[in-house]
Order: sequence, then C-alpha cells, then structure tokens
Amino acid sequence: MTFFQAIKSGLINIDEFSTRASRSEYWYWIIFAALSYQAASVIDRLAFLDNTFVQQWGFGPFYVLIVLALLLPGIAVTVRRLHDLDRTGWWILLWFTVIGGFVLLYWFCLKGTADTNRFGSDPLA
Repeated sequence: MTFFQAIKSGLINIDEFSTRASRSEYWYWIIFAALSYQAASVIDRLAFLDNTFVQQWGFGPFYVLIVLALLLPGIAVTVRRLHDLDRTGWWILLWFTVIGGFVLLYWFCLKGTADTNRFGSDPLA
C-alpha cells in the first residue's frame, strides 16, 4: 500500500473496526497524522503570533481541529492493525499504561498474520 492509498483508506474506513490493516497502512497513517499535526502547529504559530496562549502552550485552534478530525480514523486504523496481528481491538487500552505503549510499538512493528485469521483475510493478499 502506498502513502496516499493509506491516507485514503484511513479516511474512508473511519467506521470500519472489524477488518485488518497492514503494517504499511498503519505506519503511513502515523506519518500522515504526525505531518498534519506539525503543519497545523506551524499554521497556528504563524496565524496567532501575538496570542500568548498559542505561544506558551504550543497549540491553537487549527491543531485542535486536526487532532479531533484524525482521532477516530486513527483509532480505527490502530484497531484494524491489532486485528491483523490476530489480537482484539481492546488491546488499544494498553496506551493508558506506562509499559503498554512499548508493547504496542513492538507489536505494530511485527508482520501480521500471513493467512486468514478470525478478523478476515490477509490485507496484503
């Protein structure tokens, strides 16, 4: 999957929590989200140069809008990535623990199930 296909898939499949997402789809989505957050932060700083809140806290209205717009698609692609690893989407709750983020990072770097698993067929097939 290419970068733009991953973005399109992430935005179109915003309500799809039952299928699988390949490793490339997940990581391209993460890169897209990070670049979007950085661009929104720069726009906020340039648009609100005299605003002390934006200068002190580092975010403003554009950043908040981008975060809210990408929140649900990001959760959906993360759950689909967990499904590709044949794990339930509830494992996403590990983000709320100290060590859980490292566990999820390790899992997201692994190759998905090569064949059909309980969440569907291989997205790369």
